[in-house]
Amino acid sequence: MGSGFSFSAWTTLLRAGNSLTGFFGVAFGAVLVLGEIPQGSLAQITLLHSISVWCFMCSWNALNDILDVKIDVINRPNRPLPSGAISLSQAKFVTGMLMLVSLASLIIAGKIASGLSAGVEEWYPSVVIWLFAIFLLTNYESSGNLSLKLKDRGLPGNIAISLSVGMVVLFGAAGVFDWLNPKVISVFLIGFFYNLGREIIKDIEDMDGDKGRNTLAMRIGPEKTRLIAWTLMLVTMITILLPFGLGVFPLIHLLLVTPGIISLQMVKAKLTNLEDHAAQSLVKKSMQLTLIGLMISAIMV
Repeated sequence: MGSGFSFSAWTTLLRAGNSLTGFFGVAFGAVLVLGEIPQGSLAQITLLHSISVWCFMCSWNALNDILDVKIDVINRPNRPLPSGAISLSQAKFVTGMLMLVSLASLIIAGKIASGLSAGVEEWYPSVVIWLFAIFLLTNYESSGNLSLKLKDRGLPGNIAISLSVGMVVLFGAAGVFDWLNPKVISVFLIGFFYNLGREIIKDIEDMDGDKGRNTLAMRIGPEKTRLIAWTLMLVTMITILLPFGLGVFPLIHLLLVTPGIISLQMVKAKLTNLEDHAAQSLVKKSMQLTLIGLMISAIMV
C-alpha cells in the first residue's frame, strides 16, 4: 500500500490539473499589465511566479487531504490517502517539497528582478502577496490554538479561498512591477466575487456531508443562502460592467464579456429550481468566459 508510484494518484492528490488555473492566472495578471505576452526577463519572472503558484496550490490541496484523511476514510475512501495508493509519509514529504519549490521560485524571481531597472523594490509586493497566501493557508487548514480556523467557520473560510484565488492575478501583475494597475484590480474583484458566490453555492450542495461545520448554509438554511448567492452574482455583474463604464477597459470591448454575463444571468433559474450543482458549474463557466473576454481586451488595446 503506497509503495508503488501511481501518476494518477498523485495528480488526484495534488489536483494538479485544477492547479494549472493558478499557473495561467499569473500569466493573465502579467498580460493585463503589459498588454502582450511577457518577453525576456519579465517572461522569466512570470514563469517563476507561475511555477511558485502551481506548487503552492498543489501543496495546499495535498495538505487538505492529509488533514482530512480520517474523515475521508468514511466519506471518500477512494481518495489516494485513505485508499492507500499514497502513504501519509509520502504525501507529507511531497507537500513540504512543493512548498520549498514555491519559495525557491519566488527567491529566484526576486534575484532576476533586482537586475532590472525597476529594481527589486518595485517587485517586493510579490513577497507580501505570497506571505499573505501563507497566512490564509495556515489559518484555513490549521486547527491549532493560535489559528483562526477559517475552514470550520463557514463564510470567513469562503472569503479566504476567494481571496487566495483572486490574489493569483495580483501576484502575476506584481512580477511585472504593477500590481495596482486598474485592470488588475478590476479582475481581482471580479474573480473574488465570482468565487465567493460559487463557494457559497457549493456549501449548499455539500450540506449533507457538512454536519458539524459552521457553513453559511448550515447556519441560515439553503433558501436564504441561495438568495445571498444570487445577490453576490448581481454584485459580480456590477464588478464586470463597472470597469467598462469607468474606461478601464474600452466600452466597445463589452461585447467580449457578453457570453459571460449571459451565462451569469442563467444562474438564477438554476438556484430557483434548487439545481445547486448546475448553478455552481454555470458560475465557473461564466467566470471562464468573462476572464477570456477580458484577456482578449487587454491584448487588443
